[in-house]
Parts: sequence; C-alpha cells; structure tokens
Amino acid sequence: MQNMKMLVSAVTASICLIASGSVSAMTTKAEYTAAKDKAKADYKVADDRCGSLSGNAKDVCKAEAKGARKKADAAAEADYKHTPKARRDAAMAAADADYDVAKQKCDAKTGNDKDVCVKEAKVVQTKAMGDAKAMEKSTTARNDAAEDTRDAKYKVAIEKCDGMSGDAKTACKNDAKSTYGK
Repeated sequence: MQNMKMLVSAVTASICLIASGSVSAMTTKAEYTAAKDKAKADYKVADDRCGSLSGNAKDVCKAEAKGARKKADAAAEADYKHTPKARRDAAMAAADADYDVAKQKCDAKTGNDKDVCVKEAKVVQTKAMGDAKAMEKSTTARNDAAEDTRDAKYKVAIEKCDGMSGDAKTACKNDAKSTYGK
C-alpha cells in the first residue's frame, strides 16, 4: 500500500508538470528531433542494463526503460506542439507507462496479492488519466478567459480613443492594437 501511495504521488507530480506546461517549451524542429534522439539513446542504454538481469527483475527493468522512453517522447511532442491537448496526451502516456511498470512489478506476486496489486495500479492509472483530462480542460478554460479579457480590454482602449481626433486618435488606436495583439 505504501508503494501505491508513492506511485500515486509520483504520477500526479509528473502529470502536473507535463500538463501545466512547466516543462520548457521547445520551439524548433531541431530541438524536438534532438529530444527524440536522446530518448532513443537513453532507452538503448537502459535496455542494455536489463540484459544482465533475469526473471521478473528483467521484465520490470525493460518496462521501466520502455516507460521512460514513452514519457520522454511524449514530453518532447508536448513541448514541440505546446498545446493543452499535447500536454494531456503526454500525461496520459506517462500514466500508461507507469501502469505498465506497475503491472510488471505485480507479476512478482501471486494469488490475491497479485490481483489487488494490479487493481491498485489500474486505479492509479485511471486517476492519472482523469487528472490529465481535467488539466487540459482547465488550461483551455484559462486560455479562453485570458483571451476574452484581452478582447474586452482592447474594446475599452479603442473606446477611449474615440474621444480623440487626428494623429492622437490614430496613435491611440495603433497603441491599443499593439498592446492587445490585434
């Protein structure tokens, strides 16, 4: 149970970081490609480390390596696209990766303990996916509210300009347009 609490905390933190956009936003195709290449190289190194293991330990190691790559690829995609949907997709990929690792860890158990372990892992995944969807909606709502506010402020600024004339009015309107991105 303690492991599940730690897993829930780790997954929630990952999703918050990904979905909030706190991860530095990549803007170029070259940076995106470099991040994908790094994820591939890191995966190969991690997968090679699994070679000396056997049994469930090897399966867990391989699942962790695949999960890390899946998370890195999804984060690179989210940083490149820089949209709430891409952040949600990255958070969901992280939830899936964590679930796959947790299931492998559960394979070391037997009987009811294994069944409970798998169901607890599924609960963590389901919560993480719900959190990712909620963060996407709240981010979209915040973005919409900010845009509505910017539009309203622009209208007020233009209205203030209507009391002016000539070059002052033109300068006022140009200033409003540049200030509010119109």
